[in-house]
Amino acid sequence: MAAGYPPFYADQPIQIYERIVSGKGPVPVSLLPELKDFAQELTASGPDKALRQPQERVADIKNHKWFTTTDWIATFQRKMEVPFVPPNKGPGDASNFDQYDEPPLVIADTDRFEKELEEF
Repeated sequence: MAAGYPPFYADQPIQIYERIVSGKGPVPVSLLPELKDFAQELTASGPDKALRQPQERVADIKNHKWFTTTDWIATFQRKMEVPFVPPNKGPGDASNFDQYDEPPLVIADTDRFEKELEEF
């Protein structure tokens, strides 16, 4: 998000999956050093490189230098001012989401599994 694009972008979903599994995403040079370090720690592999076990990860994340100016108590109490509030016209408003054409629903003439499900 801070870079303006997803960390594991690719043209095909399988390529995105492969990049996620390999843990190799590009780290833009334009990122602040603290954020770059945080991203690398989150994606590091190996016990000596990654942040600690899940029960200790929350403290590791909260204490990381990227979050030194974060008031965690105010965050927990929901008193932090958010940097951006999207416009909302009311309940059910989806105007902040892209519109996509729905593919037509195709109903098969025959049930492929009718025989297998006869006794069900």
